[in-house]
Amino acid sequence: MATKKLKALASAEIRERLPQLQGWTLSRGALRCQFKFETFPKALQFVARVGAMAEEADHHPDIDIRYRVVKLALSTHDVSGITEKDFALAAAIDRKSVARKSV
Repeated sequence: MATKKLKALASAEIRERLPQLQGWTLSRGALRCQFKFETFPKALQFVARVGAMAEEADHHPDIDIRYRVVKLALSTHDVSGITEKDFALAAAIDRKSVARKSV
C-alpha cells in the first residue's frame, strides 16, 4: 500500500481554513496557539495530553511552557510548510482543550 506524500498547503488555502480553528493564528510559517491554565500542574497535564495525541498522529508540535502558559506551533518540517496534518492535529487539540486561549 502506497503512502500519500504530504504537500504543503497554498497560502490561500491556509488563510481559508484558519478560521475553522479556535484561537489559532498563522505566524512565522506555523499554526500557533497559546493556552493559559489556572496552575502549572494543569499546564503540564495539557502538554502530556497533547504529547499523546501527537504520538498517535505521528506529528509533533513545538511546545513552549512558561509557568501557566503553553504555546504550540505546528508545521510539517518534511515539506517546510503547513499541511493537512497540522490542521488535523490543531483541530484535535481544540476538541480536547479546556484551557482559556489567549493571543
